Parts: sequence; structure tokens; C-alpha cells
Amino acid sequence: MKSYKLLFVVLAFVLLVSAFVSVSAQDLEAVAIDKGAFDTLLASGPVASDEAVAASSWASAVKKAGILRVGGTRTSFLFSQLDETDNGIRGFDAGLYQLLARYILGDESKYELTQVTSSTRESVLTSGQVDAVFATYSITPSRQEVISFAGPYYTSQQAILVKNGNAEIKGIDDLADKTVATQAGSTGPSILEEYAPDAIVQEFEDDIQARTAVEQGRADAYVTDYTLILNSIVKNPGAYAIAGDVFGPIDPYGIGLPKDSDGVAFVNDFLKLIEENGTWTQLWLISLGARTGIETAPEAPAID
Repeated sequence: MKSYKLLFVVLAFVLLVSAFVSVSAQDLEAVAIDKGAFDTLLASGPVASDEAVAASSWASAVKKAGILRVGGTRTSFLFSQLDETDNGIRGFDAGLYQLLARYILGDESKYELTQVTSSTRESVLTSGQVDAVFATYSITPSRQEVISFAGPYYTSQQAILVKNGNAEIKGIDDLADKTVATQAGSTGPSILEEYAPDAIVQEFEDDIQARTAVEQGRADAYVTDYTLILNSIVKNPGAYAIAGDVFGPIDPYGIGLPKDSDGVAFVNDFLKLIEENGTWTQLWLISLGARTGIETAPEAPAID
């Protein structure tokens, strides 16, 4: 009789583990990017004429080098995430710079990625280490003093990330006297100074450090771009929540380029082309829409 009871316990445990694994697999499947659709879209991207490339000294230099040097990330789940199973980098930003590599060089794989943080995005451009930066990079007057931007190619606003179950913070007004994480070198500190002047601000080097502070209780909340918060929630189901509504000014994302580079006009022409032919919309739906349950892509922002 004892052996039957033991067998029953073991079987129940196996079924419980199997159910947990099944749910986890479904959760992962629900947010994983459709690699086939992503890769197929890139392979069908437009290629610039020789005349268009030759008319831009920036694009000509990239073509001569045979590689597009990009500043970006490999850990932004929706925007630029490394897949260690095939070493592919996929997401909305990643798709854009790979499409740009194809546009200039005829091959979407001809890129080289240098990882950047919010604090190093300008320096890799001013030092000539990269040709362009694609990193959910907000266009601001202070940044435009040292670099130039193509775009915008996307817009966002600010939002508040809290640990799931936090009932104290329901919106921006609840940040007073709370410890609030944000990224150094981002627009977060100035946004908090304006909209939550009584918050106790802690600046962190990157998104992971800021979120870890919230997880560990060293910070009560984390304020950053809504799209980055959505990225974290999709990647870590059940770990975080969004407190309240989005707030603050419209945050336009641009593509960082060297100061006064004629690459701005070239990249803007590229952006206009992929917006007009539907590639931008398809990339958004594959990278963000299908993974967040949003069926209709937003309207692409007007290119400056």
C-alpha cells in the first residue's frame, strides 16, 4: 500500500512539474519574436542605388568599409535582443539597422554592433567608434549640440514601473518621498525633476540595474520610457506592473549620427521609403505588436 501511495505522490509531482513547464513554454511562445517572419522581412528590404549611396559621403564611407558599425544593445527584448541559439539580434531597432545595412551594402548581415548605455551613446559617435546609434535614443536639444539625429522613427512617453503587487504607488503623484530609479544619461532625471520634484532620485548605469533595484526593494519605482517598461513586462511576466498612466512630453526616438553628417539626409530618405512601402509597419507588428497583443500598428512619425 505504501508503494502505491509513493507512486501516486511521484506521479502527482511529475504532472505538476509538467503543467508548470507547459505553462512556461506557452508564456515564452507568446512573447517570442517570429524569427522566420523577421528574417524574411529583412531579406526583402530595399537596396539603394549606387547613385544614392555615392551622393552621401557618410553612406559612401560605410560602403567602402563594407560594414555598418552600429551602437546599440543586445538585451532590449522588444527592440534589440540577442538570440544565443543562432546569434541573431532581433527587434524593432535591430530590424531598422539591419535594413539600413541592406540598403547601403545589399546585405542585412553586414553590420557590427558595439554595445552602448545611456551614458555612452554620444561618446561612441564623437570618437568615431560607430557610424550610427540605434538605441531607443530620445532626440533632445542637449544631445543635438554634440551629435545629429535622423528621424524620428518612433515616439513614446514616460511611465512608472513598480514591483508587481505594489499598491502604494498608483501614479505620478505617489512618487513624493519615494526612492525612484532612473537611468543616468537618459531623459529620466529631468522628467522627474519636473513631474515628481519630491521624489528621491537614484540614477543607475543601465536598465537592468534600475529594475534590479526595484526587485530588491532598494527603489520603490523606476521611471523611464513606456516602451522600455513594456519591454520589461513582456520579458518578465508577473514580475512588474505599470503604475498609472503615461506622462510627460512626447519622446521622439532618433538615429544618432555624427554631428552635421550628410548621413542624416540619407537615413531620412531610407526611413521615408520603408514607411511608405509598409516595411516599417510590418517590422513594428512583428517586433512589438504580435508580442504585446496590439493588433494595429501606430502611425509612423513624420520625418523631420
